[in-house]
Amino acid sequence: MWVAFAFASALFAGLTAILAKVGVRHTDSNLATAIRTTVVLAAAWLMVLLVGSASQLGTLSGSTIGFLVASGLATGGSWLCYFKALQLGDLNKVAPIDRLSIVLTVVLAMIFLGEADHLATRLPGIALIGVGTWLMVRPPAAVASATPAPTARGGWFLYALGAAVFASLTALLGKVGISGVESNLGTAIRTSVVLVLAWGIVIATGRKRPRAPIPRRDLTFILLSGLATGASWLCYFKALQDGPASVVVPIDKLSIVVTVLLAGWLLGERLSRRGWAGLALIVAGTLLMLV
Repeated sequence: MWVAFAFASALFAGLTAILAKVGVRHTDSNLATAIRTTVVLAAAWLMVLLVGSASQLGTLSGSTIGFLVASGLATGGSWLCYFKALQLGDLNKVAPIDRLSIVLTVVLAMIFLGEADHLATRLPGIALIGVGTWLMVRPPAAVASATPAPTARGGWFLYALGAAVFASLTALLGKVGISGVESNLGTAIRTSVVLVLAWGIVIATGRKRPRAPIPRRDLTFILLSGLATGASWLCYFKALQDGPASVVVPIDKLSIVVTVLLAGWLLGERLSRRGWAGLALIVAGTLLMLV
């Protein structure tokens, strides 16, 4: 059953990226993240009430709460970086960089969680994902010399890379933190931490009251992305609770297929032949890691 939850997480994550990309076009990314997190938090605590797991709050150990809080901080960092990258760069460029979190997550899971099985397939899978990411992000040779370095194009590359690092830490800390904890309750606690972090940054940067009202269209898509994120998270951490992190994370990252297809259909962001080849390698590497 955890495999089904992992694939559902990937579907909703792909929808999240598209909805968020549209929502941050004219809205500060930090403010958009804070608004989205509010929606996710409401959905998470609603699920806690529905399944009746709130009674577990008084039984959680200090170490469990510590790991959940740390996972929430890592999630907040990943979100803030990811949606800033979405605001600055093309979705078809940002999404592959974010998938590098698979590589780091698998390596960390091997080291800290002892998930070192099936290295004969997982290591080649990591290599395919790395090469595929490079193909999708690297500009064609004909325009590479005339194209500034990634950091010069608004910094999207560094933000996307930061999102990948924080996402891998989220998975590792979340896997440890939800051991013995009902997954919806664990998600709600983590989201509470993200909410405090996100609104704290908004207030610190003076974006609590934007210079102009948030466009209604942007706000609608931000709220929808929050709902999609909530659904993705609930499925993701249920899968993490029952399955190995080194397998759940790669399945979740198959959301890149949904993201790329919708980006081409709705945003007009077309992939080159090199990009399609890179996407094929990322998918092949991900599936290889599931063998």
